[in-house]
Amino acid sequence: MESAEIRKRFLSFFEARGYATLPSASLIPEGDASTLFVTAGMQPLVPYLLGQPHPKGGKLVNVQRCFRTSDIDEVGDSTHLTFFEMLGRWELDGFVKRDVLASTFEFLTARETGLGLDPKRMYVSLFSGDANAPRDDESAAVWRLLGVPVYFRAAGDNWWSVGESGPCGPDSEVFYDVTQSGLGELSPEAFQKGDDTQQLIEIWNDVFMEYEKREGTVVGRLAQPNLDTGVGFERLTAVVQKKDNVFETDLFSPIIDKIRSLVPEIDTRSERIITDHIRATVFLITDSVLPSNTDRGYVLRRLIRRITTKAFLIDQHFDSRKFNLLTQLVMNLYSLYVDKSQQPDIEKEIGFEIRKFRATIEKGLRELEKGISPFVLATTYGFPIELTLEIAKERGIEIDLKGFEEKMRKHRKISRAGNEQKFKGGLADAASSEVVKLHTATHLLNAALKKVLGPHVRQRGSNITAARLRFDFSHPEKLTGEQKRAVAAQVNEWISRGLPVVREEMPREEAERLGAAMEFGAKYPDMVSVYTIRDGNKVISREFCGGPHVTNTRAIGRVTLTKEESVAAGTRRLRAVLQ
Repeated sequence: MESAEIRKRFLSFFEARGYATLPSASLIPEGDASTLFVTAGMQPLVPYLLGQPHPKGGKLVNVQRCFRTSDIDEVGDSTHLTFFEMLGRWELDGFVKRDVLASTFEFLTARETGLGLDPKRMYVSLFSGDANAPRDDESAAVWRLLGVPVYFRAAGDNWWSVGESGPCGPDSEVFYDVTQSGLGELSPEAFQKGDDTQQLIEIWNDVFMEYEKREGTVVGRLAQPNLDTGVGFERLTAVVQKKDNVFETDLFSPIIDKIRSLVPEIDTRSERIITDHIRATVFLITDSVLPSNTDRGYVLRRLIRRITTKAFLIDQHFDSRKFNLLTQLVMNLYSLYVDKSQQPDIEKEIGFEIRKFRATIEKGLRELEKGISPFVLATTYGFPIELTLEIAKERGIEIDLKGFEEKMRKHRKISRAGNEQKFKGGLADAASSEVVKLHTATHLLNAALKKVLGPHVRQRGSNITAARLRFDFSHPEKLTGEQKRAVAAQVNEWISRGLPVVREEMPREEAERLGAAMEFGAKYPDMVSVYTIRDGNKVISREFCGGPHVTNTRAIGRVTLTKEESVAAGTRRLRAVLQ
């Protein structure tokens, strides 16, 4: 069964049972300053898991794109990826465990409407109970009636929560036997060993969020429990297609085949890294991330540089035209995901960054000849340690790798101190008063830029912390001092007027007809949240946005622009603070 069919069957199966289908949200979190990317399928739905009514109702299904920076260094084995997709099912208005688990079993095993997996190869782990909640005997009874063996495990394996505060509860994890001959009946010890050795692969997780946690402590049951089903799409595809790793599925094999045709001598780990990273690169740029030295742009730049480094190590005369061909191929492979109008921009960004890094490599080689230390080469010139080691080996030069790694650990610790909150998941800072004020200020800044510079201005990305806002927008040239003063003055005038900020739910088509602004490249559902700021009958700002916002602009205070710079050709960046 091809991956497209798996995705289609998942959505159709639950649509037929009354679930509304949601489009994938952007990889860039909306209204969440605590994380750079959407790292799990539940992340865009956290407000609704916490009780906010969803415009499409209480039963939802989706396929959500995700990206995890934590897995970059692990890519190259059988399962780790940076970009991946999560199949999700949600019941926000309460659930019946029996019905949830029965539908899970039916979808996994049904031949006509589901995946047709062998029920004799299925195993389930459930929560064993502790001081916070009892053992999940209710789920165990359902699975045993379905003929699936059950294994109880502690909270570390079978308890899930949003974070230190919020919904939490036991989960039901389905494992599948991927061995040739089958494992048959298993003792608890043998089940654990099968999990550890990946003879058993987790393919499905139903989380029953029945409890509430506050500051790390479970305080009781939720008045409105909800269901969160999460399924790793690439891993599930590998199991259905009877592969022992995700890279042999039809999601990846066309790219790998092309890489092998371009570089026949490539090793398995390198081809997997290039495959994952070029795939992730396409989707990040599609969602308006551009290479830079900070935040999301830094992650994207690191992906592209790892691709280039791997190719250079394989063949130091690797023709850059092969990379251009590869990027075009990838764009064609992912034409179902990527807006055709974005294809030239994506190819241009990837090609430009590769050429730029190849120049960095050439400069680093010259510095290496002068005897510059590997640490300085890496931190000052961006020269990868992999290249330093390879070239040093060829020339018989001894490199103190332990000393280099110790210096890099200290360097990363210092760098991470100011950025660690941006890379973690959750909503740690999303609702702070400063973030809410800056969120609304961002809408006013967008409107002021359009008024001062012209209607060509479009949002290309933003990042908000309690300390400042950062706003990327389309504009061909550096702003003059007069333009920056005019933008700041306009924003603060609107703030001082005490204008109301009103939120409305409406069909996407209606919002588009009203001229609501949207972030370039972002994907929106059929029903959207729109925030409007008016001055009498005049609309100052109207944008697609999930919030949160102040209710009156006077609550913002005063905005000061602190820095303006270029982040890419045709894209500028403004930073601002509240005073």
